[in-house]
Amino acid sequence: MSNRKIEFLAYYLPQYHPIPENDKWWGKGFTEWTNVVKAKPLFKGHEQPKLPSSLGFYDLRLAEARAAQTKLAKENGIDGFIYYQYWFGNGKMLLERPAEEMLRDREPDFPFCFCWANETWKGIWHGVDNPEVLIKQTYNGEDDYRQYFAYLLPFFKDSRYIKVDSKPMFHIYRVENIPDFDNFSKIFNEEARKNGFKGIYIISTIVADVDKIVAREDIYGQVGLDIFHRMRYNQDLLFPKNKFLLKLERKIKKKIGHTNKIGERQKPLIFDYKKGVSKLNVEFPHKKYISCVFPNWDNSPRSGKKSLIFKNSNPNAWQEHLQVAVDELVKNPGNPPFIFIKSWNEWAEGNYLEPDTRYGMQWLEAVKNVKDSLENK
Repeated sequence: MSNRKIEFLAYYLPQYHPIPENDKWWGKGFTEWTNVVKAKPLFKGHEQPKLPSSLGFYDLRLAEARAAQTKLAKENGIDGFIYYQYWFGNGKMLLERPAEEMLRDREPDFPFCFCWANETWKGIWHGVDNPEVLIKQTYNGEDDYRQYFAYLLPFFKDSRYIKVDSKPMFHIYRVENIPDFDNFSKIFNEEARKNGFKGIYIISTIVADVDKIVAREDIYGQVGLDIFHRMRYNQDLLFPKNKFLLKLERKIKKKIGHTNKIGERQKPLIFDYKKGVSKLNVEFPHKKYISCVFPNWDNSPRSGKKSLIFKNSNPNAWQEHLQVAVDELVKNPGNPPFIFIKSWNEWAEGNYLEPDTRYGMQWLEAVKNVKDSLENK
């Protein structure tokens, strides 16, 4: 592993500019910052709002904002961004402007790839009690998949786009939601080879049937199943399934108003960060596993009392969490040489590396410390 570079790639949220759809759903001028600034503490010692410092309340329509982000990332051990990308089918996209302008302007000069965030958007993620479907994710077969690939192709061809063995890296948030994934994969690999690549390097994130994903030759990695599934969808974190303590925990939560179903919850789920991540740090279960780590988490700005909160997160605990993931990868040189970080800038989920008013640059300095230690070995 000493002669193989480990790359730190951070998920990147483009929702920092107004779009007509968000204006309609949430009010004129809505962006991620709208939820961030209105957040309030939900319990004693709960730090909200969490606010940006040196980068400020940026607008991603501005090239200067994107350049400032990249400068900080480069200087602190981040090797590239994974842009969330929203294709709902039949050519319908949202929040595509920052990536398109980055491609057009050829700036900033920084590696990137896409994560197809293939989910239906619902108001539930903003704490709405009776959420409506805002925009539905659809899967429309061969012509639509070829149209999607054609849209992505100029990005894939860009010299900055992250490739592995001449295959563009392409994350899919929920692979198993694609009803005809065999057809989707066949078309994307076919189109990639027609355009001079060896295929597509598909990364799966949330996975239910792990064995099926591991067995597939057209899927190259399974990313942070524990992080994405247990956190975002609020599975129990602290005790293994079918154990007495888990049953007791569920009874206690139910009695005091906690539930794993976000729409039913009346109080936030609260975990200690250090204890929580200790349960998420796992020995690699197979050769396709890729770690996904997170510096902090508190989505109360979006979800209010329905939120999930990791309290007591701090840069030192984050550095320990990241170091554990790196050490495990070093022990497993047959696994893909990546650590994925969730996320660079998901501020309304309290999930970010960018400088804030409490810790300043320390979230990023923790990454740099781990990277420097790795490279000096």
